[in-house]
Amino acid sequence: MAGFLDRAKEQAQRGLNQGKQKIDEVQAQRTGGDLLKKLGAAYYAQQHGTGTPQATQQALQALEAHIATNGDAFLHSGDHRG
Repeated sequence: MAGFLDRAKEQAQRGLNQGKQKIDEVQAQRTGGDLLKKLGAAYYAQQHGTGTPQATQQALQALEAHIATNGDAFLHSGDHRG
């Protein structure tokens, strides 16, 4: 009986770990999408005279830092609407 409970506990823990990993991936994708949107907005503002090159550069650096940490999978998801 103890072996069964140990296996059940192990499976439950594995499921929790997989769930947490998926949540982390979704959150990283959402954050990446938000940063991409901010870069687009900064660039648009710069091109229309209401933004600055510095704001665009800061947005780009934030996006690049996120990619360095989390990868660029969000760029390939095809849905950047957030």
